[in-house]
Amino acid sequence: MRQLEKWTDWLCDERVGPFSAAIAFALAYCLVQIVAMTLTSHFVGTGVGVDDAEQLMAMRFLAAGYGSSQPPLYTWLGILTASLVGTNILALKIVKYVLLAGGLISCFAAVRRLGYSNRAATAAMFGLLLFPQIAWEMQHALTHSVAIFCFSSLLLLAVVELQKRRSTAAYVLLGLAAAAAMLSKYNVVIFLAALFLAALSLRETREAIFDRRFLISVVVAILACLPTFYWSAMHLGDLLAHSGGLGVAEGGSVAKTLSRGIRGLGNAILNFAGLPATIFAVAFFLARKEPAPPHETTPWPEKLVWRAIAFALLITLAVVLAAGVTQFRDRWMLPMFVLLPAAIAMRLDAMGERGRKTQATIVFVGAVIAILVLPVSWYMHVHGGDNRGGIVRIDYASLHRQLTADGPVGTVVSNWFWIGNLRLVDSDLIVLDDEIPDFAKLIREPTVLVLADDEEPASVIFDRIAEAGYVMDTVHRRIAVPQLLGSAAEARKVTITRLRRIKAQ
Repeated sequence: MRQLEKWTDWLCDERVGPFSAAIAFALAYCLVQIVAMTLTSHFVGTGVGVDDAEQLMAMRFLAAGYGSSQPPLYTWLGILTASLVGTNILALKIVKYVLLAGGLISCFAAVRRLGYSNRAATAAMFGLLLFPQIAWEMQHALTHSVAIFCFSSLLLLAVVELQKRRSTAAYVLLGLAAAAAMLSKYNVVIFLAALFLAALSLRETREAIFDRRFLISVVVAILACLPTFYWSAMHLGDLLAHSGGLGVAEGGSVAKTLSRGIRGLGNAILNFAGLPATIFAVAFFLARKEPAPPHETTPWPEKLVWRAIAFALLITLAVVLAAGVTQFRDRWMLPMFVLLPAAIAMRLDAMGERGRKTQATIVFVGAVIAILVLPVSWYMHVHGGDNRGGIVRIDYASLHRQLTADGPVGTVVSNWFWIGNLRLVDSDLIVLDDEIPDFAKLIREPTVLVLADDEEPASVIFDRIAEAGYVMDTVHRRIAVPQLLGSAAEARKVTITRLRRIKAQ
């Protein structure tokens, strides 16, 4: 036990070269994940999950938007990385884990920059790893949520820097951070609004907003987002493609809709923040016998983060009530609670030995969870899960050989993201599904339609094919694609057919 305490104290207080030990841990952790996941996939030959496969499809071309109701920044970063290291799993993992490390380190830096102890900054950073959606889901799935995590933390750091040094450069950086957050995931608007309102409510930060140079931040953010805003206005159907997932007004009556919405929001909050809140409470309970100094006036940085959390909750509740939203996903709560570990860690800094003990427990548990996740994340990376998760184990090299057995293929069309894995075999291949915008313009012949035995309906892709001026060949082939790490009986049945153009577009 003593050794564990020493290890925790080392993470909180020591340095590794120029870095704090906590930052060194985060960098080493993300580097290990990049290397381990790339190598395991290389040796086993597996693909990637649905979210990364979607990115592989979109990374074929640079655009102001890519549909799927998501902003384009994550895809842009993927294109940039692929231009440096190639279209492969290494590129995908570099993007994901650089963003994950960026979010953790930005949180650490913001707390330190606000004048709190290294231990408080470390507790804030490791407190983020208590959220299952960050410590687990972001590592085996998710893409845009990783970006919003990174740039929300970076936006907080930009606000802190602006308050510390009121320079033109700081206002420019604030605008760029806000733009990056907006281009990461659209629900970050809740975080932006909450942080802005919280800053307006405090004299220390209100002065920075009322400064005329704040217009620089606004202009920079608008200019950076303008191409995507324009693209979204011209592609409203693609922008709102997944709006049905919000379950707007599904309760029937107004009362039932409101009841279902509030209950759904409560469940999502509990699922997202329940575990870390429990761990925070237990950590504080274990330190209850330690001495604590008298309560002092709460400094403005703590007021800022606590008010931002409160405003985010109020804004979310107002949106739920006004729009009649009834369906929620846990990860959508990230803009509301990304500041929670920092707020608690900062409060603990004022609680003397009791606070130090609680911070140490948070750091220890966060570090242990992160380490325990490692082997499980490697397993999930090469094995996937049941049903649709098994797409990572499809032998895409075998599928590609069978697709090109009758001649070269320029474009592969399918009804689901899974087919994006083919670009790991042939990076020049164009791969399209029914959610890719400007579908007809992207097709490069010869074109093949691939339909797998999954649960996704094929009717929409048939409509897109017809609208693009193509018809299916009368000859269909039913092929079996081997499933890696499985028996021959687990081969995936796939139907393929060539498409031919019937009229000029």
